[in-house]
Amino acid sequence: MKVILKESITGLGSPGDLVNVKSGYGRNFLMPTGKAIPATEENMKVYEAEKAELIEAENKKIETAKELNEKLNGLSFEISVAVTEEETMYGSIGTKEISDKLMESGFEIDRQSIRLPEGVLKELGEFDLNVELHPEVISEIKIVLKPE
Repeated sequence: MKVILKESITGLGSPGDLVNVKSGYGRNFLMPTGKAIPATEENMKVYEAEKAELIEAENKKIETAKELNEKLNGLSFEISVAVTEEETMYGSIGTKEISDKLMESGFEIDRQSIRLPEGVLKELGEFDLNVELHPEVISEIKIVLKPE
C-alpha cells in the first residue's frame, strides 16, 4: 500500500515522502491517526497544495523538540520504589512511571516517546534512557531507582 506521509515517522520517512507500507499498518495506524494519506492522484494534488504548510509545521515541531532537548538532555531523575527486605523490587518501573516522574518535574513527555531498550526496569540502580522528542531529536536522561 502506498501512502503519503504527513509527518515524520521514525524508520519510515519525513513529510511528503511517498512510502510503501503493509496495508494493515497504513489502514489501522497511519491513516486513522492522520500521519498519512493514501497515495491517489487526487491526494497527490491536495498534498502539493498543502506541502509548504506541512513542512513549516514540521520545522516548528523540530524547533520545539530542540528547545526541550536543551533542558532535558543529561538530567537525572530519582524514583523511590518499594522493596523487600532483600532489596528486591516489588513489580517494575515502566514508561508510565517514568512519564509521571517527568511530568512532576515540569516536562510534558508522552510515554510512547520513552525508549526502554531492555524492557521494564526490574532492579535498583542507574539506567540511561533515550527520550524521542522528535524522530530527529533524541534526549538522553538518567533514571535512578532507589529503595523507599
